[in-house]
Amino acid sequence: MYSFKINSETLNFKTAADVFYPTATSELLIKGFCKRVKEPGKLLDLGCGVGIVGIVLAKLGFATMPIYASDLSKNAVALTRENAADHACDVVAKVGSLFNPWPNEKFNYITDDVPGIAQDAAVISPWYSASVPCASGKDGTELVSQVILAASTYLEPNGLLFFPVLSLSNTEKIIDLARKNFNQVEMLIHKDWYLPEDMKKHIGLLEYLQNEGMIRIEEKFGMVLWYTEIYIASH
Repeated sequence: MYSFKINSETLNFKTAADVFYPTATSELLIKGFCKRVKEPGKLLDLGCGVGIVGIVLAKLGFATMPIYASDLSKNAVALTRENAADHACDVVAKVGSLFNPWPNEKFNYITDDVPGIAQDAAVISPWYSASVPCASGKDGTELVSQVILAASTYLEPNGLLFFPVLSLSNTEKIIDLARKNFNQVEMLIHKDWYLPEDMKKHIGLLEYLQNEGMIRIEEKFGMVLWYTEIYIASH
């Protein structure tokens, strides 16, 4: 079970061991969305997991019904449908890779919460496992890059793409690609995190990945920091 608080209400989401568990990145994505969006629209929750992003935004009044959601995991899509029903949200949820389930569809808003961590960092992280794999490539940019390249096809003329960039990936590569494919790209939120203890045991590997330009970490006051940033892209 995962809980998300909206004002005085707590929303509970069913989870499963083989479905990606919501993290603070999902919460920051919601926060960044709420900072910029002023009126409800047709929303695609891409990489929906248990459905938290789309359902919370619908409950906050930022997404018209139905919510659209997709994930590569059929169990994630099943959980999204179940959680949406629990919270009285209409949802069209489909199994498939990135935009493949949505031919000929266009959206006002797309939220991208697909994995974005360098593969060697993902292996030692507490967020991924054999049952919840991370297939975002050597430097963590593969999936988010595909989203950025294809998103314009699925956005309405004034549509907005929201996506996270984690410093456990090649951040510059992702942001440069976004700026080449969108007229406006803006960072909405920056949040520093302490590196999980399990990952600190592999600091040698992480320093190697940093030297290779695949991730970015910072050692400060005896702690190791990484960060998440939330971006908005539009034409």
